[in-house]
Amino acid sequence: MVLAALWAVAASAVAMLPMRLQMLPGLALLMSAPVVIGYLGLRHGWIAAALAILALLSMFRRPLGYLLRRLRGPRR
Repeated sequence: MVLAALWAVAASAVAMLPMRLQMLPGLALLMSAPVVIGYLGLRHGWIAAALAILALLSMFRRPLGYLLRRLRGPRR
């Protein structure tokens, strides 16, 4: 639980940075999120993991939308 709380504090600190400085730490947070959520789910159950996934989707909705658009390829 402490690891997830530290991750959330780090994400909040990154959000306060200017946009041009958010890219690298935000990417690191996004890549570490599945590990943190997986560990949280193993230790505290699927409900805690589901809540963490919802929080992740809420916090990273724009970067995740951008990645989904990039994966889909050019629009026809």
